[in-house]
Amino acid sequence: MKLMTALLGAAAAVAMTPMAMAADGERGRDGEVKIIYWQAPSILNTYLSGGTKDSEAASLVIEPLARYDTEGVLVPYLVDEVPTVANGGVSEDLTQITWKITPGLVWSDGTAFTSADAKFTYEYCTHPEGGCAYATKYEGVKSVETPDDLTVVVTFDKPTPNPYGPFVGSEAPILQAAQFADCIGPKAPECTEENFNPIGTGPFTVTEFKPNDVITFAANENYREAGKPAFAKVTFKGGGDATAAGRAVMETGEFDYAWNLQLAPDVIAKMEEGGKGTPVAGFGPLVERIMLNNTNPDPALGPDERSVIKPHPFLGDPAVYKAMSLAIDRPLLVEVGYGQAGKVTCNWVPVPANYASTTFTCDTQDIAGANKMLDDAGIVDTDGDGVREKDGVPLKVLYQTSTNAVRQDFQALIKQWWSEIGIEAELRNIDASVFFGGDPGSPDTFQKFYADVEMYANTFNGTDPQSYLGNGLCDKAPSPATQWQGENVSRFCMEEFDAIHAELANTADIAKRGELAAKLNDLMIENGGMIPLVHRGRLSAHANSLGGVALNVWDSELWNIADWYRISN
Repeated sequence: MKLMTALLGAAAAVAMTPMAMAADGERGRDGEVKIIYWQAPSILNTYLSGGTKDSEAASLVIEPLARYDTEGVLVPYLVDEVPTVANGGVSEDLTQITWKITPGLVWSDGTAFTSADAKFTYEYCTHPEGGCAYATKYEGVKSVETPDDLTVVVTFDKPTPNPYGPFVGSEAPILQAAQFADCIGPKAPECTEENFNPIGTGPFTVTEFKPNDVITFAANENYREAGKPAFAKVTFKGGGDATAAGRAVMETGEFDYAWNLQLAPDVIAKMEEGGKGTPVAGFGPLVERIMLNNTNPDPALGPDERSVIKPHPFLGDPAVYKAMSLAIDRPLLVEVGYGQAGKVTCNWVPVPANYASTTFTCDTQDIAGANKMLDDAGIVDTDGDGVREKDGVPLKVLYQTSTNAVRQDFQALIKQWWSEIGIEAELRNIDASVFFGGDPGSPDTFQKFYADVEMYANTFNGTDPQSYLGNGLCDKAPSPATQWQGENVSRFCMEEFDAIHAELANTADIAKRGELAAKLNDLMIENGGMIPLVHRGRLSAHANSLGGVALNVWDSELWNIADWYRISN
């Protein structure tokens, strides 16, 4: 019941703890705050990792021009107002947006923050020889111009009703041009010092970064708001597991904030009895899903062919991936893994309601129906070993995910269900810090996808899914040419999908945008890009002594860390 109250009352809780509650005082007055992310950050350059844990850690340092608040409303950060058609910041023909930077802003090193930094960031992410994890944020941009030091003019190649991709949200922050000048294109991942210690405009600066372990931050003495942040130091611990993280806040009080407590509801309830902390939760667009590899991950292939060459030996057959989906008992997964913090979903984009498809139903498991589907397609077990074959290839899949108790429970259940329809699954779990990292040299990242299927959750900034749906565009597939960066992890590719996404980018009517988004959702599911499982609530926990926390399901959870403070006894 406490968890349901947290989920339903998240917005109310935010309203009851406004930023103004933080007492006035000197910067750093409250000493140290300790944060634990059981998925440890591996880099602090958002553009070189698709992992949420990396973009959230980086958000303490590097910032966008604007970001989303707890209600999904776009609010200014490094500008005085968000440009719109009404205030003249967006052109009437919707081809241009002009941002006016707040005068007097400086980087943490004391140098001026200017429009040139924004232009450089665009050039950095769109460099033809580089790889950028969030390239879809700059989709359709024709140019970025800087008529003066405080003006950024983004021009699109066609009318763009949603111009809030570039430089907006925690996935599209501004990099300092002076620091990253020699890190363009293929050199980007080689710039260890820059990627581990970015100079920023945020409330904190990096003191020391130990990848996949711990980060220490210090208050940015040049931060734009007097008296903020209240904390002089942040210790950001990574690694371990969700159980240990939850206990560290709610039972032992060792830490002040624990992120992404992907734990069974009874476990959370038990932890809360410790009396040291409180769970906070809310439903955004976060979906746990199984991604289907549209390419061949055969280890016998060379490094430039593995997970690049199409097609997959059997996952491209609709009978196979639809039977795999039909065999899954999603209500049981919700019950086992999330309770009230989960909902059955068949969709890639479950919310906002305007963009959610109503095409599919998937709340009933049908093993018999799945078997019949495969039988009718002629995919049968010819040698009696319990595994079906397609064109002589056994339906054996390597099923990988990050190391986490809930995910391993899901793997075990799904492996059993798939075995009942003649599909054999080998299970593999990888340390989350590595799996969600962006190291192009690692064979174990979710972008590289050296497996047949992989399971994880994903979400997007804001309430408009246009950029997120761009993750299905043909040219966004990770590959050696992009240093294995890119959002189209399944390597899904359809001309029809690309055409509809282009139409979405050119459509202003909100109802029509919803229709087009639903079509993109349906094309991805119907044509074997992924198998959605659970619409997850975001669940974290904070110490009872930590004030100012406002859970944000539309942006970085650490979006307002500058407003956190210590509650005195």
